[in-house]
Amino acid sequence: YYYQTFVDMTPIIESKYVTNIHISSTHFGYETENNKPYIHINDVTPDNKVLDKMWNQAEECSKTKKIILMIGGAGGAFQVLFNNFETFYPKLYYTLKQRPFISGVDLDVEENVNIEDIKMLINKIKKDFGNDFIISMAPVQYAMENNSPGLGGFSYQELYNSKEGKLIDYFNVQAYSDYSFNSYEKIINNGYPPNKIVFGMLSSEFNKDTFTNALETIKDIKNKYNDFGGVFNWEYFNSPPNPSNPIIWSNEIGEVLVDNYYFFKWLGF
Repeated sequence: YYYQTFVDMTPIIESKYVTNIHISSTHFGYETENNKPYIHINDVTPDNKVLDKMWNQAEECSKTKKIILMIGGAGGAFQVLFNNFETFYPKLYYTLKQRPFISGVDLDVEENVNIEDIKMLINKIKKDFGNDFIISMAPVQYAMENNSPGLGGFSYQELYNSKEGKLIDYFNVQAYSDYSFNSYEKIINNGYPPNKIVFGMLSSEFNKDTFTNALETIKDIKNKYNDFGGVFNWEYFNSPPNPSNPIIWSNEIGEVLVDNYYFFKWLGF
C-alpha cells in the first residue's frame, strides 16, 4: 500500500499478505515566513508530534514488512533537492538515519529533472545506506510501455539500462489508465523483468464490481509470469472493494497470489 492518509495501521500490522508500506510523501522547500529550508512529510516536519503514532506503528509494522519512504509525487521535491543538494540531502539522510526501521526510499519523480541527477541520487543513497537499502521508483504506465519520457522528462529505459538502473529494486508502475493484462505484457515486452514490475491501481478507479475485473487481470498475469512482482494500491485508507475496510484489498489480492511459489519466494518466505 501507499499510505498518506494516516489512519490506524493495526490491520496492516496484523496482515499476513501486506509486504511493503510506502509512507507518502516527502517534500523539500523553503518556509514562506523566513525562507528556511525544510523537509516535510506531507505538510509537517518528520519530527512533528502529529506523526508520532504513525512512526510508532510503522516501526511495529517493520517487524514483518518493509517500510519505504516515498519522495516526490504530485507535490514535487526533486527540483528543489537538486537545485540545492548540499542543503536538502542531509535533511533526508538525517530523517532516514533517525528511523532505522525504514528499509528504503521510493523516488516518485513527477517533475522535469535531469537523468544524471537521478543517477547521482541513486548512487548517493546506495553509498550512504548500503546495498540492502531498497530503492524503488514509480513511473507512469506509458513511460514503461513505449519509452516515452515519463512525468520526470527522462527515459526509464535509458535509466534502467544504465549501471544505476541495476540498483533499482522494483518499479511501482502507475497503471491508472489501463489496468489490463495487455498493458502489463507491453511493459515486459519492452525489456523489463516481471519480478521488478509491481502493477499499481488507484482506489478511485474501482468499485466492488470493477475490482473483480482487476482480480481477474492479476490472475492472468500471475498465470503467465511466475515471478510477477506484485500489486500496489494508492492509497490504503480508501482501498477497494470496501473503502470502509481497506485491508480487504490485500486479503483478496493475497489469495489470488497465494499459490504462486515464486511470489512468496520473492517475499522471503
